[in-house]
Order: sequence, then structure tokens, then C-alpha cells
Amino acid sequence: MKKTVMDRPFLICVITLIVAGFFIFSSASLGLLAKGGDQYSDVAFSQTFFGLFLGSIALITASRINYKNWRGYAFYLFIGSLLLTAMVFVPHIGFEHGGAKRWILIGNFSLQPAEFLKTAFILYCAAWLSGIKGQVKSFQQGFVPFVLILAVVGVLMLAQPDTDTFALIACTGVAMFLTAGGKWKHVAILVVTALLGLALIATVRPYVKQRIMTFMNPAQNGLTSGYQIQQSLIAIGSGGFAGRGFGQSIQKFNFLPEPIGDSIFAVAGEEFGFIGTVSIVVLFLFFAFRGLKIAVRTDESFGRLVVVGIVILITAQSFLNIAAMLGVLPLSGNPLPFVSHGGTALLITLAQVGIVLNISRYQKKLT
Repeated sequence: MKKTVMDRPFLICVITLIVAGFFIFSSASLGLLAKGGDQYSDVAFSQTFFGLFLGSIALITASRINYKNWRGYAFYLFIGSLLLTAMVFVPHIGFEHGGAKRWILIGNFSLQPAEFLKTAFILYCAAWLSGIKGQVKSFQQGFVPFVLILAVVGVLMLAQPDTDTFALIACTGVAMFLTAGGKWKHVAILVVTALLGLALIATVRPYVKQRIMTFMNPAQNGLTSGYQIQQSLIAIGSGGFAGRGFGQSIQKFNFLPEPIGDSIFAVAGEEFGFIGTVSIVVLFLFFAFRGLKIAVRTDESFGRLVVVGIVILITAQSFLNIAAMLGVLPLSGNPLPFVSHGGTALLITLAQVGIVLNISRYQKKLT
């Protein structure tokens, strides 16, 4: 297919999300000053250097690499990311925080290997699904191998434990499976199995059960498990229609848990109000709409599946975060893409966007 100009509306949407995210993060991170300047400096450096600077380079580089080149390396990237993720269990390399082993330490910097695994999974799943073609409808040749791929990822994720990330990867994989022609009845089997698995996990891991119970009645444990959602709703509610103004959030100082992490949407709600939060939702909706439009216009199956995977991954994560902060879904711990703290996460997200932009260069032109 003839190479064209990259999708400009999609690029403009991403740039808007990056700029808006930087300002929201800058304000939210001021809450760290009350806990010490050193922590603020480390967080600001990580987000600026690793996230924005290196992420921008990754976006530009990925947008210039022909997306078809990723197909030949997809399997090796997937295996490499699995091994990197497994390193969280290696003593003196992986380290534990909050009862979970999700990070590895390199010098003075930490990274979460699951961020790399998300991208590698999408690339490998797209390469495999586009390779088996019509066999994806087969139970033995399509559905069973797909479940095995998810199971390999699930073993590593649930052992950490990182149930939220695995659920996100699984949802992304299902969307790609259906796009490739997979049968809905096979997905129904997977959904029923997943619900039974969630029930089992809730019985052996009390924190999962506690999240579900808190979601059903957040006021019951307002000072413990329900504290975060209550403080989030207070922050969003106090923002009113137009918000308190940039930098004027009160909840980010000692009240709102993780103001630069998964609670950052609440900070945005307090400072920019209904107008600001709706604007964020609209931006992510446009991101999804324009991204899926690129997928529809892509003739080549590998490229189409990669776009679907990346767009669904980022969009699903954003709305899971927003819904959790509004009390619509249980708290998940998933950060808000482009906005929340996480230099590695922002770098990988921008690299993913770069891949989508490159694929958009080869989309069909409507006449």
C-alpha cells in the first residue's frame, strides 16, 4: 500500500492529552512538597525525563519505523518481556511495595516490566492471529491456543499479584481475538471462566474481596478500604462546574491517597470541575474513535490488529481509572494514561502511539 501522511487528528488528540496531562500532573505533584522536596524532585525528574523527553523520542522513532518490521520480532519481544517480568521474583533485583512484587530496580531507578509486556503481548497476539487467519474460528486451532497465551501471561501477573494489569491485557486480547474473526460463543466461555476465577481469587486474596465489598458499600469502611473513593468523590464534587482553579486543589494535600497516581483524575475534577473532567473524557473518546477509524482503514490484518490492541488497551485503562474514581467500578489501581505518574508507563504509551501513527501512514484514503 502506498505510504501517505500520518493521521493528523489522532496526533493532535495525543498532543492535547500530553499537554493537559503534564499540567494536571504538575499541579497534583505539588502535594508531595508537604512530604519533602526530595520526593518531589525524584518524581518530577522521572516524569519529565523518562516520560516526556524519552517518550517523545520513542514516539517519533516508532512513527518512522515501518510497522511490518515488528511482526518478525514479535515472538522474541514477547518471550523477552515475559523473562523481564519474571525478574521481579529474583532477589536483589525485584522489589516489593505494598505487598506486591511488580518492579525491578536498576541502579537508582525502578521500572515495571508489565508495561513492556503489554506492548509485546499486543504485537505477538496480532502476529499470531493474522498468521492463522481463518483458523481463528476453530476451537482447537484458534480458541485453545489463545487461552494458553493468556494463561502464560496470567501466571506471571497473578503471582505478583497484579490482577488489574492482567484483566486489562485479557480484555485487550479478547478485543483483538474478536476483530480477527473469533467466535462470540468462545469468548462467552472465557468470560464465564473469568468470573469463576475472580470468585476464586476473591476467596484466597482478601484484598480483592475487600475491593468488591467497598464498591458495593463505600460508606461502610470510610476510614479504611472506602477512604480513597470517599476522598475522590469529595474532591470531584467540590470542583463544581468550573473547578477551584489550576493548582488550587485541597484534597491533594494529605487527604487524597495517590494524588499523582490512580487518584489524579480526582485532582483534575477538583481544579477544573465538570468542564475539565468532561473534556478529559471527550479527549479519550476521540482517541478511541480516531484510533479505531485508522484500524478500519487498514487493509493489512497485522496492522489492523495492532491498532485495535493499542487503542483498546489505552482507552480501557483510562475509563477503568475514571470509572473507579467516580465510584462506578471498583478501585483498580490502574493509572490514567498520559496523566498519572510513571515515567516508564508514559514512555511505553508514547511508543505505542508512535506505532499507531506509522500504521496510519498506510491506511486507505476515502474517495
